[in-house]
Amino acid sequence: MVQTDSAKLAALEATLLNTSGNVPLHSRFRALFTLKSLRTDEAIRIISKGFADDSALLKHELAYCLGQTKKPFALPTLEAVLANESEDPMVRHEAAEAMGAISAPSSIPVLTQYLNDSNRSVRETCEIALAKIEWDNSEEGKKHWSSAASSSDQAYTSIDPAPPSSKLLSGKAAPEDTSDEAIAKLKDILLDTSRPLFERYRAMFALRNIGTPAAVDALASGFSDDSALFKHEIAFVFGQLLSAHSVPSLLKVLQNSSESDMVRHEAAEALGGIATPEVLPHLKEWSQREDSPRVVKESCIVAIDMWEYENSGEFQYANGLGDGNAVSAVGA
Repeated sequence: MVQTDSAKLAALEATLLNTSGNVPLHSRFRALFTLKSLRTDEAIRIISKGFADDSALLKHELAYCLGQTKKPFALPTLEAVLANESEDPMVRHEAAEAMGAISAPSSIPVLTQYLNDSNRSVRETCEIALAKIEWDNSEEGKKHWSSAASSSDQAYTSIDPAPPSSKLLSGKAAPEDTSDEAIAKLKDILLDTSRPLFERYRAMFALRNIGTPAAVDALASGFSDDSALFKHEIAFVFGQLLSAHSVPSLLKVLQNSSESDMVRHEAAEALGGIATPEVLPHLKEWSQREDSPRVVKESCIVAIDMWEYENSGEFQYANGLGDGNAVSAVGA
């Protein structure tokens, strides 16, 4: 765990909470991810104060970061956000997902309460979070996390809403199988709306781990789904993969004004992380257009900062007040 002194924490708090009134949004994001990397109770307290802000994008990111700390200390804040039905659904969904990331059995009654929420994304997130908590405490889950803890070569260190599939329908093929047959089976699971969302998410993260152009194409086919939550997670996965092969599908999502803001925002941030030359003009366009929804506009502003970081050679995305482990991608 990273240690930092009170002066640095105060500076991070002032930046995150914009106490001066003139801190750019991308600087607030950098401060947030530095605080997330600290994983202390004090850092969690500071992050929790940010829910008084009026930016749904920022609050959604606050919830994501609280989940990634995996600290039960964050649960009261997350439960309050989920319970606040006047809060933006994108923020409430992220609070439920964060509760799943922390995976405390004490969250089960709270998540169960919102399985019939009026908002579909919130309902679906609670469903997945409950399935994840159950899985984490299963024999398969315990073996998975024990193996992950002892592994030093994990490609993705994020706590995802679901683990990758451990086997396909045949019971023989593992996620590491990159054959066309394996990808086709995972794609079938991914697109099968008769299956539980948690199972489809497991196929999604297995395809992410394969990461080939064929796997990217299989993931992109999920953008035809009618669930905004499902589509936003595909965009998030593309942000993790950082594959230039996903850029055309992400640009199509960003440019689709009839698509959910939650999906478009995630596509913008993924494009900022991939940071190929052709994406910058599109990010600039949607950060400035008058008809751009606020969450899309702000996501593009943050994505432009990410794009500039990725093309700058900087050592870390966060603002240097914490450690060198702050991530260079924002959350789901």
